Amino acid sequence: MSDNVRTYTTEHVEDSAETESESADEELRCPECDGQLATDTEHGETVCADCGLVVEEDEIDRGPEWRAFDSAEKDQKSRVGAPTTNMMHDKGLSTNIGWQDKDAYGKSLSSRQREKMQRLRTWNERFRTRDSKERNLKQALGEIDRMASALGLPDNVRETASVIYRRALDEDLLPGRSIEGVSTSSLYAAARQAGTPRSLDEIAAVSRVEKDEIARTYRYVVRELKLEIQPADPESYVPRFASDLELSDESERRARGLLETAKSQGIHSGKSPVGLAAAAVYAASLLTNEKVTQSEVSEVANISEVTIRNRYHELLEAEDGITPS
Repeated sequence: MSDNVRTYTTEHVEDSAETESESADEELRCPECDGQLATDTEHGETVCADCGLVVEEDEIDRGPEWRAFDSAEKDQKSRVGAPTTNMMHDKGLSTNIGWQDKDAYGKSLSSRQREKMQRLRTWNERFRTRDSKERNLKQALGEIDRMASALGLPDNVRETASVIYRRALDEDLLPGRSIEGVSTSSLYAAARQAGTPRSLDEIAAVSRVEKDEIARTYRYVVRELKLEIQPADPESYVPRFASDLELSDESERRARGLLETAKSQGIHSGKSPVGLAAAAVYAASLLTNEKVTQSEVSEVANISEVTIRNRYHELLEAEDGITPS
């Protein structure tokens, strides 16, 4: 009896499988000529490749509305969530509970629900920073973001500064040094690496630590992490100074020319690149009759007027081919 039941069950399963495969084949075949069906995604139709019969029309395209031609473009256009970033301590992978006390329909929550959501926010914040290392990183990255915003630095500089700070934290360089000092030094190094340098005075103006500590910590971080940072080029400061002073493109070109001449004669060696750039901008403004005062240039570049005057005379002497005494 059991053998008969087992035989019947096996045969029934096999018959069902054959029936399903036959129905699947029928769905993939043209009902007119039994030809192969193909999907036309451009028109949203299923057509027969042999006779051209339209079997299905107005099909829903469930794919994305954009096209990508390589993996990088695909990752950039994909909208399945924000990309990971080193500018956040958890790389942006955790979730946040919104501060609005409203439900999905926009209605205000009751007092009991508001208390519940506040408790959830508190616990969520605690879980996001589970140990002292993450709390350290969160504070430092917040400082980097604040200072970069105040200095007008782009996102790539903030990202690089975050990576430098993470490396310093991983290699245990922080004991004996403040979080603000190391984060400021990381931002200063990142700005120089990216070719958008800021002077130490500008960095110190937005930092919570003194200029001497920033310089000391910067040298330590660069040495220990073996960062490759080229000396600051005076020309990299010129566009920003010229923009702040609202000078023309001609003045900016003249300033670059003055600096190129000074570098070819070795005048720039041992001198502050910020001072040279400020003096070049001041000299170029006079040569193009867009006269700006030394005090205006001093305010923009955060350099004393005495330094601007000294570098100004040296640049003009180099331009005239006279070796400065």
